[in-house]
Amino acid sequence: MGMGVLETAKLLDEQLYSRQLYVLDLPAMQRIQGAKVLLSGLQGLGAEVAKNLVLMGVGSLTLHDPHPTCWSDLAAQFFLSEKDLKKSRAEASQEPLAKLNGAVQVCVHTGYITEELLLDFQVVVLTASKLEEQLEVGALCHKLKICFLVADTRGLVGQLFCDFGEDFTVQDPTEAEPLTAAIQHISQGSPGILTLRKEADARYFRDGDLVTFSGIEGMVELNGCEPRPIHVQEDGTLEIGNTAIFSPYLHGGAVTEVKRSKTVSHKPLDVALLQPRVVAQGSEEAHRARCLHQAFRALHEFQSLNGRLPQPWDPADAEKVVGLARSLEPLKGTEGEPLEELLDEALVQIVALSSAGGLSPMAAMLGAVAAQEVLKAISRKFMPLDQWLYFDALDCLPEDGEPLPIPEDCAPRCCRYDGQIAVFGAGFQEKLSRQHYLLVGAGAIGCELLKGFALMGLGAGDSGGVTVADMDHIERSNLSRQFLFRTQDIGRPKAEVAAEATRRLNSHLQVTPLTHPLDPTTEHIYEDNFFSNVDGVAAALDSFQA
Repeated sequence: MGMGVLETAKLLDEQLYSRQLYVLDLPAMQRIQGAKVLLSGLQGLGAEVAKNLVLMGVGSLTLHDPHPTCWSDLAAQFFLSEKDLKKSRAEASQEPLAKLNGAVQVCVHTGYITEELLLDFQVVVLTASKLEEQLEVGALCHKLKICFLVADTRGLVGQLFCDFGEDFTVQDPTEAEPLTAAIQHISQGSPGILTLRKEADARYFRDGDLVTFSGIEGMVELNGCEPRPIHVQEDGTLEIGNTAIFSPYLHGGAVTEVKRSKTVSHKPLDVALLQPRVVAQGSEEAHRARCLHQAFRALHEFQSLNGRLPQPWDPADAEKVVGLARSLEPLKGTEGEPLEELLDEALVQIVALSSAGGLSPMAAMLGAVAAQEVLKAISRKFMPLDQWLYFDALDCLPEDGEPLPIPEDCAPRCCRYDGQIAVFGAGFQEKLSRQHYLLVGAGAIGCELLKGFALMGLGAGDSGGVTVADMDHIERSNLSRQFLFRTQDIGRPKAEVAAEATRRLNSHLQVTPLTHPLDPTTEHIYEDNFFSNVDGVAAALDSFQA
């Protein structure tokens, strides 16, 4: 994108959104700034979605979650703290969210989600919601042509669903810039044959692509013509339609791809539940995704019958979930054909055993993808998910015959790490608190890592700690991506501000900032004794040299 677009974008705060403008363009950013989004569910995952949308500058974000804050929320919900216990999650999250970006209106809705309410929004996102609510709100959104998303995490497994309607037009389906290639020759004929210069590669053009032409001398009729479809021949030349009546080609010019819009058709949730289109590479991954799909359906059924999720690592509860998964109506293919495949009961069982937990890394990962899909819905750039995405990190659990966590070690302690203890146990939490880590870089990735460290309790024990090293200072363009910084921090060292903000997220975390570069000139600081006291190093750097 040239400087002209950036100059035009000053009304959008050029400095704040400069990085986004290079990816999205001005019209897309204007649509984002005018959009209204409803987000229901403000546990860890909902907080991540909200944080990302506010930083990216949506017009308004309405929060909905009347449920009171509880201890298990604090393992992943970084806007909440001990002082917010028993307060409404949405109301407690509103003020810190609003401080992230003064240009975004952050509201709270305390009533029910009704059809009248939905009419005011372009996108609706549900997190940590019951299946009955998902089906009810999803049906209304599909009828009203409102883009609808469901995002959920259960322990080490995440789920994302998108329904953008039956005729959603993606104006720019690909992230790549339009192809442009230099022309060697164009013949007069029907069809005319275009030969590219040797350095150009015709393989990147595809049959049916639309192209335009510029800078041609001789066959000037092609310059600025209506887009023409091409046919790519085996020898790398391009058929470009009838050129027989045009002037002879002399030299020069370029052929440029014309981006075409694409219409996407999504099924409503009630249909997609039984005919899931899953994002997967290969049949094995697709089968695993469908088994995770059945695990989520069974967990919804268990919660509906028992009023709760399975107890952490309770084998009896897990076996009930497996039984429910067996009894579910079988899945069908995308065209309604029966799917003849076996349920991976061991996978469903391990999902159920760890499903009561809430983990900040899982919320961060899925919250980022969900927010990205919201941007696709608003901007109509890039292809949306089709339609289910499943992600799991079950390989974080003990392997190779090592003992799995036991119920007694994973029971709630009425502490901020309860959501994590439910998955890994109190013994693991104690080990985590004793760790010493060095984080190099306090930019966008570094801020996310520090947030994760604080929520996880990494180095939060008396003998633990985190050192963050960064020599840079905060600029305005950092604020739309680097979550720990605010306007009043501009000009200050990133390491110092990041350390202060991390302590606010978790006052027990021992954070030490260093503003020295990590290079040969500081070997007296980062010497052998320094590294001998470090258990791990996290690199969050943005250049090969660094």
